[in-house]
Amino acid sequence: MSVVRVLNIVREYKLGKTKLSALRGVSIEIERGEFVAICGPSGSGKTTLLNIIGCLDKPTTGTVQIVNQEILTLSDRKLSELRNKSIGFIFQNFNLMPVLTAYENVEYPLWILGKSTIERKRMVLKMLEEVGLLEHKNHKPDELSGGQRQRVAIARALVTMPSIVLADEPTANLDSQTGATILELMRKMNEEFSTTFIFSTHDQQVVSYARRVYHIRDGRIQGDNGG
Repeated sequence: MSVVRVLNIVREYKLGKTKLSALRGVSIEIERGEFVAICGPSGSGKTTLLNIIGCLDKPTTGTVQIVNQEILTLSDRKLSELRNKSIGFIFQNFNLMPVLTAYENVEYPLWILGKSTIERKRMVLKMLEEVGLLEHKNHKPDELSGGQRQRVAIARALVTMPSIVLADEPTANLDSQTGATILELMRKMNEEFSTTFIFSTHDQQVVSYARRVYHIRDGRIQGDNGG
């Protein structure tokens, strides 16, 4: 079953009188449980594509279906609901809230979804255990290493059991050994929960872990390498 279906999307931005084309007729389809990398140099359009898949942006033209919903027909409220329930995000800068503990950062998306206190506690503790951070649950981000902060981000992305996790350059601020550990963890979570992982990256280490690779350059897909 496809969880992402993107058909002939174009994304243009206006800079004064100039029109900038970030995506030029991109089409991809991603099945449930895939481990996919969208690979390309800076400015290639990979982050724009990831933002559209994540319902953070909309194409100028084309069709985008995320978990069988056509996003161009959804209201802002429905898009927000889709993001909260079906999509998890992992960022290169972690995007953790500095005043919250690891536990509270992971708990936050469950609070937004209106889960009960008892349910939140059960789900957060389980996910912190999965990523090996249970003993650090009361630590704030500045008390954690880069790898530990990325583990918190992974736990936060997965705690709602989303259909899709989007990871934008997830190893960019990590050394190669820590990056490999984080990638192994994400592959384990992918296999355990059948969550679809989609990476935006130019890191060959990330590409080597992917089972399918889409290469993008100048806003166009150059073909994909199925795993």
